[in-house]
Formats: sequence, C-alpha cells, structure tokens
Amino acid sequence: MKMETPMHWTWRLARWKPSALRARLRLLAKRLWQDRVSYLMVAPYVLTFVIFILLPVLGAIGLSFTFYNMIEAPRYVGLLNYIYLFTEDDVFMTYVLPNTFTFAVIVGPGGYLLAFLLAWLIAQLPRRMRTFFSLALYTPSMAAAVAMSTIWLVLFSGDRVGYLNSFLLGLGVITEPINWLHSSEWLMPVMIIVTLWSSMGVGFLAMLAGILNVDPQLYEAGKIDGVKNRLQEIYYITIPSVKPQMLFGAVMAIVNTLQAGSIGVTLSGQNPTPNYAGQLILNHIDDFAFQRFEMGYAAAVSVVLLIIVYISSKLAWALFGAKEGE
Repeated sequence: MKMETPMHWTWRLARWKPSALRARLRLLAKRLWQDRVSYLMVAPYVLTFVIFILLPVLGAIGLSFTFYNMIEAPRYVGLLNYIYLFTEDDVFMTYVLPNTFTFAVIVGPGGYLLAFLLAWLIAQLPRRMRTFFSLALYTPSMAAAVAMSTIWLVLFSGDRVGYLNSFLLGLGVITEPINWLHSSEWLMPVMIIVTLWSSMGVGFLAMLAGILNVDPQLYEAGKIDGVKNRLQEIYYITIPSVKPQMLFGAVMAIVNTLQAGSIGVTLSGQNPTPNYAGQLILNHIDDFAFQRFEMGYAAAVSVVLLIIVYISSKLAWALFGAKEGE
C-alpha cells in the first residue's frame, strides 16, 4: 500500500481552505453559466424525477423501517417489518411470492417473445397493412380498462350466459358452468390470458421501429456470407441490429408484468383474491396499505418489489445491453 506523506495531507487540507473553496465554487458557477441553456432544458425532467420518483422512493425506504398507521407518528422499528415479511407472513411466502414469479415468468418472457415475433411478422407486410395491424395490436394496451368491463368480465362470467360457459355447454364439453373468476384453479390462467392480450405496448412499437430501420444491405450481405433462411437472418442480423430496442422492450415487459397486480382484483372484484389464487405483490401492498393501513409494512413490501425490478432490469441489461467493443 502506498503511504501518504505529510505533503499529501498538506495538499488535501489546502483544497478545503476558504480561498481554495471559493475558487472552486467560482469555477463551478462559471461552468453552470456557460452551459445554462443545457441545464435549463433538462431542469423540468430533473425536477419531475426528483419530486415524483426519487423522493417517494426514499420516503418508502424510510417508512419501511417504521410502524406507521396514518394516525400516529411513524415509530422506528428497525428491520422488524422485513423479518416479519420473510419469517411470519405465511400469505406472502406461500401465495404472493410464488404467484408473482409464476405470473412474471409466463407473462414477461411470453409477452416479450410474442411482441418480437409479431413485430417481425408485421415488418414483412406492405405499408398499409402494417399500419392497420400495428394499430390493432397496440390498441388493447391503451383500452385495457374499458375492455375489462365490456369483454373479459362477460366472456369469463361464471353463469350460463357467460360467453365461454355458454359456448362450452353448447358443445357438451362441460355440464355445469365454471366460475372462472372465483376459482382457485382458473383465476391465474385467466389473468395470464388477459395480460398477454394487452401486453403489446410501447415495447412492441419500439421493436417494430427497430426492425423496420435495419439496413436492407445487411440482409443482402448476409445472403452472400451464407445466411440461408429467415431464422438465420433473425439470429445473425435482426437481433444484433435491434438490441437497444430489445433492451427497452425487455425492461418495459419486466416493469409492466410486476406492476400488473390489479388484474386479479379487477377480474375477481376482491382483494385479497379468492383463496389468494391471483394474489400478487401489488395486491399485497394494497391490502396492507389501504385496507389495514399498515403503511410501514406496505412500504417494506414495496422495497422488496423495487429490488426484484432492479435485479430483473440488470439481468435484461446483461442480455441485451451493449457489450464492450460493440
């Protein structure tokens, strides 16, 4: 280890002398003034990020170490909320966490692969047909709430007049109506179907835009170099060319999947969902925050969700992020 001499200490102390500090502040002010237009342009985003994202996240982390019921002042309890979450909250460990990972593993990668496949197929169509199909696939992500009440709740209604029950009864597949939305066996599959239907959002549009902007000369060069079919084109040319869009789509798929907690409550009309069959982490947070008013504990669950999203995003970056030398 390199030893520091008294001269090093003298230099460090000199940096914090009033005269040196004033000089550094003047230099900083000069640089800020020189780039004032740039800082002014990014100021709205920075302020919005700090007020609506950074401060709430820091507040949630702080509350997670307290007991707070919205009536009394927050009381510091240390790691008690986290210890209770992982050792005594049977609902979280038995139902919520497995349900969330099951839902995320199927809907996340499934929706992501489906978005890429549909984007690639649409890119092969003529321009007018491409516009129509792009709009048709993107619309469900904007109108999911309306479609929930007008289509899916009627389709999966548990009585004989529900479209699916009526169809299956007519074919003789079932003899009695199935209560799709209040059944421990069927609620999760219905949630997955509805979420996949509405998963073609901005990530899908980003991948479509990336595929459409791949240089056609790359495909011609690929044929010369020995690319023989479309699958090889996708693997060797398309995917490497649209990695930034695929990274964005992966992050959006992860975030949207882990935030899709309201789907089970909307379909079943209950929180907790029947027998916790569709209970996800967001439902657990809402249950403790807005029904039991245990804000400190709900904040601890929120921090766990934040960590899961962060780890998943880092995994997506490792898969699709730019590698050194690219």
